[in-house]
Amino acid sequence: MESLCFHDGNITDLINKRSLHVRHDSGHGLQMHSSLLERMALERELEGHQGCVNAIAWNSKGSLLISGSDDTRMNIWSYSSRKLLHSIETGHTANIFCTKFVPETSDELVVSGAGDAEVRLFHLSHLKGRGAEDSGLTPSALFQCHTRRVKKIAVEVGNPHVVWSASEDGTVRQHDLREGASCPPAGSSRQECRNILLDLRCGAKKSLTDPPKQLFALKSCDISSTRPHLLLVGGSDAFARLYDRRMLPPLSSSQKKLPPPPCVSYFCPMHLSDRGRSSMHLTHVAFSPNGEEVLLSYSGEHVYLMDVNPAHGGSMPYTSGDVTNLMNFAPLLNGIELQSSVSGIFVNGSSSKRIPVTKPEKCKKLIQMAMKTLKEDSNFYYGIEACNEVLEGCRDDIGPFLTLECLCTRAAILLKRKWKNDAHMAIRDCHRARKLNSSSFRPLLLIADALSQLGKHKEALEFAIGAQPLAPSDSEVSLKVESIKDHIAAAEADKANKANGGESRSDPRAGRVLSLSDILYRSDANSDASQDGPRSEREDSDDDEELELAFETSISGDEGRDVDPDILHGSLNLRIHRRGDSTGETGRANGASGLPTSSQKEKAAYKPEAVIDMKQRYVGHCNVGTDIKQASFLGERGIFNFFNGFHADIHDYP
Repeated sequence: MESLCFHDGNITDLINKRSLHVRHDSGHGLQMHSSLLERMALERELEGHQGCVNAIAWNSKGSLLISGSDDTRMNIWSYSSRKLLHSIETGHTANIFCTKFVPETSDELVVSGAGDAEVRLFHLSHLKGRGAEDSGLTPSALFQCHTRRVKKIAVEVGNPHVVWSASEDGTVRQHDLREGASCPPAGSSRQECRNILLDLRCGAKKSLTDPPKQLFALKSCDISSTRPHLLLVGGSDAFARLYDRRMLPPLSSSQKKLPPPPCVSYFCPMHLSDRGRSSMHLTHVAFSPNGEEVLLSYSGEHVYLMDVNPAHGGSMPYTSGDVTNLMNFAPLLNGIELQSSVSGIFVNGSSSKRIPVTKPEKCKKLIQMAMKTLKEDSNFYYGIEACNEVLEGCRDDIGPFLTLECLCTRAAILLKRKWKNDAHMAIRDCHRARKLNSSSFRPLLLIADALSQLGKHKEALEFAIGAQPLAPSDSEVSLKVESIKDHIAAAEADKANKANGGESRSDPRAGRVLSLSDILYRSDANSDASQDGPRSEREDSDDDEELELAFETSISGDEGRDVDPDILHGSLNLRIHRRGDSTGETGRANGASGLPTSSQKEKAAYKPEAVIDMKQRYVGHCNVGTDIKQASFLGERGIFNFFNGFHADIHDYP
């Protein structure tokens, strides 16, 4: 009888190795062993804030925890006693979004950033002898040079003199605590601070092919602990950027807006790189403890793992041409189209190596189980996990036939499950299957199904027609071709009906004024709206309207005025822009609608950079309500990830 063990080994064996082999370092293996992780549970709820907790951070020893909240207070907690040591009234006038202990200061200095665009530094030694509630504290330093909300603070291991702040004003500022204790506020007549390390006020791009030219509202930043010259930032578009601080220009002021500096690498999952949606943005970026991987968390999206150096890992760089090739049929595969960087898909805390599989017989049983879930239209989770086990656990023990069968089965299950971006993952699996056997028609049909789900019916037809020579007598192929042709014909008829002034049969809202609810929750045939129901319909589409919605709250209220605790105070900013109308007016003003505009010339001259694709996708949580959502590595080796949002899940990857 085979014994079931964990993918990272038997914990008893690891303990025995520690006693038998003196030089064997088992500490890392025991620190976050999967058997211990599975027994993790809620230990204590720390109560002390009066508003949402937006940020938490440990000190270097793990003995103290700092938290920042909407109540504008910073709390210092003792881990050993699980008690509140100090509750600091920071003086911030808006929600605190980020807090940190400044390293190498014996946990005496803490820093905070908030929605009032301020960064404040506090000296905890001034609180000695006071109780937990007697914590009014004047900041040791006050930095007011940002013009919009400060969303993240970064510190460098071993450096007690400098902190960095990332703001929605599009800048990363470097605050040297040795140079001054404060700076002039925004709009001051005095000389403005020259502390802008990274100016991305013209750095955002809506898609891979668009040049960076819009405000890049920074949401997160991180500094590598192993190579502190590396700076990772993420914000209001789909691309995370890696910079080398040694290659950046000198510190500057905001009086002159600079073009975005070149970065070392862009990171973005391929299927998100050409969406062109203003709502697609990053909420958190993080380096792994060894600095070799990065983790990206998106708003209303999944979490993705990538390699800093793709040559040494499972990630792959790609260009805009690769994105096009992935969606278009090519009779002869040239390898460039085949992006095989995705090695597994994880759900609800399970991994592809929980149960080691070493025999082809077991692989066949797992594939049969996956096929059963596909046939019965149920238990898609178990079917995908079974395929993950085969593709990751015994990739060296099975031949190309079983691998192709498993890839196609997983793709078919993904297309039936229809979670966000499942269709894109299915396309990747099918291209890997085509690489194994270009004479099989099944991957082509599955790609056609996936493209149909994405609303790309013409591209789907190309793949379906491409499958006909491979299976001339198969009725499934013929039916698929005819079905896609019917979809295209219906779409053309609907388009012609619109052009003639008639109402679209497929859009019951045509001919009436769009409400705010229509814009927020509408469905787009060219997006993933069909994949996961009402939640995905909230995303921007390629229609003419763009919507920007921002809501800021602070339960502290205005000074000198009583605030009803049952009433939420805040401000609502709403901006709607119709692209189609402005484009038409520009064409008429130029008097030559057929000539390319200056923006078209700029786009044609811009050469998009190569981008690093994802290595893993983690699903099971989604947060579209706030930007307070993080994805972090757990443990010194970083072999586990912790996700914080509306749901918190723990996932393991090989």
